[in-house]
Amino acid sequence: MCNVAVAPGARVRVHPGGCDAVTLHVGATGEQYGFDPHGALPGRHPLLEHALAYAPPPNEPVTIAVGAAVPPGCGTGTSAAVVVALLAACAALRGQALSASELAVAAHAVEVGLGLQSGVQDQHAAARGGVQLLEIEYPHAVSTPIGGDDVIAALDDRLCTVWLGRSHRSSEVHEAVIARLEGFDPEPALAPLRAAARDAADALANGDLDAYGAALAANTEAQAALHPGLVGVDARRVIEVARAHGAPGWKVNGAGGDGGTVTVVAPADAEPLRRALARHWELLDLHVSRVGVQVKD
Repeated sequence: MCNVAVAPGARVRVHPGGCDAVTLHVGATGEQYGFDPHGALPGRHPLLEHALAYAPPPNEPVTIAVGAAVPPGCGTGTSAAVVVALLAACAALRGQALSASELAVAAHAVEVGLGLQSGVQDQHAAARGGVQLLEIEYPHAVSTPIGGDDVIAALDDRLCTVWLGRSHRSSEVHEAVIARLEGFDPEPALAPLRAAARDAADALANGDLDAYGAALAANTEAQAALHPGLVGVDARRVIEVARAHGAPGWKVNGAGGDGGTVTVVAPADAEPLRRALARHWELLDLHVSRVGVQVKD
């Protein structure tokens, strides 16, 4: 898996006080409610609640505000980033400094504990930041950083992330793919995805963004071969616009499906493509994050 961490990311703020053991404010919906992470959970935001039950804050009562700069369900790993941030904040309250690997493993355990289909790459991206090649023997992963400041600057210049206007649920898409592959040898379908990841990492290591784009495009077609619903109609429209403007590649983010985002590698002169995309869709204001999770007083 070749992964690029982007910012602005998820943000968690913890303040002492509140009417309950935990008062949770969810920025995406504007909700605020209280609960006891040691007791029965209300189920209004299961992922957040289970993260706090997994590693509850030590000094209750506390008020915790959770937010992100991108729409929920957009396929950029927001849910994993929020859980990583929550776990890091609660660990800091306990006087612990967890490593990036420990945070990623714990965040993945929270999602799996809810019965969700979850990979491990988003958690490692949020915890570590930067650009990395992940060698995965599920659920274990070994991270190798890729590229330097010049590669990150080039990615910032040429990556465009298009919001398709509605969310998707990646776990549901994962379940559909798994059901489709049951009873068959999955290796022929998965091998092109593995090859695309290796090609993407090699391209970035060599500073070749056109080759990187080609690897992303190959990955997207391999996704579509896994399940026809992984690359939706709106994503195909984005790809058509990108291809017409000379883009070397594109990737349907997350699990794909209807909604979410598509990231396009623009040509060297990115502005004509950006203008064309912005006529139909919102472009998310993202850049490559050089750092992973950070805890600040």
